[in-house]
Amino acid sequence: MTRIALVVSDVDGTLLTKDKILTDAAKAAVRKLHAAGVGFTIVSSRPTIGMGFLIEPLSITLPVGAFNGSSIVDDKLRPIEQHLIAPAVAQRSLDMLDAFGVDIWLFTNERWYTRNPDGEYVPHEKRAIKADPTIIPDFTPHLASVCKIVGASSDAALLKRCEVAMREAVGTEATAVRSQTYYLDITPPGHDKGTFMDAISRRLGIPAAAVATIGDMENDLPMFAKSGVSFAMGNAADGIKQHATHVTESNERDGFAAAIEMVLQLG
Repeated sequence: MTRIALVVSDVDGTLLTKDKILTDAAKAAVRKLHAAGVGFTIVSSRPTIGMGFLIEPLSITLPVGAFNGSSIVDDKLRPIEQHLIAPAVAQRSLDMLDAFGVDIWLFTNERWYTRNPDGEYVPHEKRAIKADPTIIPDFTPHLASVCKIVGASSDAALLKRCEVAMREAVGTEATAVRSQTYYLDITPPGHDKGTFMDAISRRLGIPAAAVATIGDMENDLPMFAKSGVSFAMGNAADGIKQHATHVTESNERDGFAAAIEMVLQLG
């Protein structure tokens, strides 16, 4: 088996606990990777502004993927590659989310915009990304700089139906996929965690067979497909686990750290 030279991890539901905590075991696991000469980075549906707090405690020096990999930034969060949703497609996405009655967020590289400061998941997102939203009455002035649009709802069945309708509405002009049961992400077309894997492998000169990936949701499947070894978290749905080469413990039982131990054993 090819020795693993790089580990790429999802963040929410994988690296962090459900309370958005980076555990001591997770930090220790990444230190072991660094000591073994194995590279480490993260890719997430999170906005760029929600990635920064992980850079220092995990000693990340490699490029990081934000917005499901459609933006690649350096360890100072400066854009290396950035792709946007076309304004007309962004408006179509907003109209669809409005039709389903879900809360709407719009992200640029620097800011998080919402019309509803009292949205059900606003406190959750503030805690998660460690940033406050900018409250605006209208998204229109920002349609030229959209990195991601999010539909948020605790009605998982409704959001799943919205996902199907959104995919039909945007076609190949955007990517629509749930990053959590309560978040539907609309991101630029042709870019996902798989294309991030292609970019990081090319940039570092590391073949896919020498990369391990760790994740828990449907938006992680493209990176599973581009890596030699993949770990589904124990908290992942069965359909996600079926696409991984290994299944680890849940994010509440330090499944990330357990996966890293297996990676080091494989090496």
